[in-house]
Amino acid sequence: MSMSTLVSIGLCALLVFWAVGAYNRLVRLKNTIGNAFGQIDVQLKRRYDLIPNLVEAAKKYLQHEQSTLEAVITARNQARSASDAVRSRPANAGAVTALAVAEQALDGSLGRLFAVAEAYPELKADQTIRELSEELTSTENKVGFARQAYNDAVLDYNNAQGQFPALLIASLFGFAPSVMLRATESALERQAVRIQM
Repeated sequence: MSMSTLVSIGLCALLVFWAVGAYNRLVRLKNTIGNAFGQIDVQLKRRYDLIPNLVEAAKKYLQHEQSTLEAVITARNQARSASDAVRSRPANAGAVTALAVAEQALDGSLGRLFAVAEAYPELKADQTIRELSEELTSTENKVGFARQAYNDAVLDYNNAQGQFPALLIASLFGFAPSVMLRATESALERQAVRIQM
C-alpha cells in the first residue's frame, strides 16, 4: 500500500472514532438529563400525593369553596399528566415546557386555595392542614434542588450538542436541544411573604 492510502485509511479511522465518541457523549449527556429528571419526578410524585390530602382536610371547612377545591385537583391532575409525559422523554423541550405550564397552573390554584384559607381561622389552625403545608414546603424545596441538577445537566447537553463539530453528529442523529425547567413561585412562598399588621 502506498503512503497516501495509509494516511487516508488513518484519517477515516480517526474520523470514525471521533464520530463514535461524539455520539456516545451525547447519549451519555442525554441520559444524565433523564437521571436528573428522575430526581425531580420523585419529589413531584410526593407533592401530587400530598395535594389530595390537603384538599380533603380543607373540605370540611370550605364547603362554599367547592370550585376552588376542584380547581386544585384539576390542576394537580394536569400537572401529573405532564410529569408523566416528561418521564418518558426527559430531554424533550415540548414536554418540559408543558410541565412548566402545568406546574404554574397548579401553583396558581394552590395560591387561590391558601388565599381562601386566610378567611377561615379554624382552617389555618387545623393541625393536619399545618402539617401538610409544611410537607408541601419541604417537598417544593427538594424539587428546587433537583431542578438545579436537571438544569445543569440540560446546560451540559445543550453545550455539547450545539458545539461544532459535534453539532454535525447531533444533527445527523436527531439530538435536539432541550430546555431548562424554570422555577415557579410556589403558593407556599407567596403565603410566607405576607406581612401581618
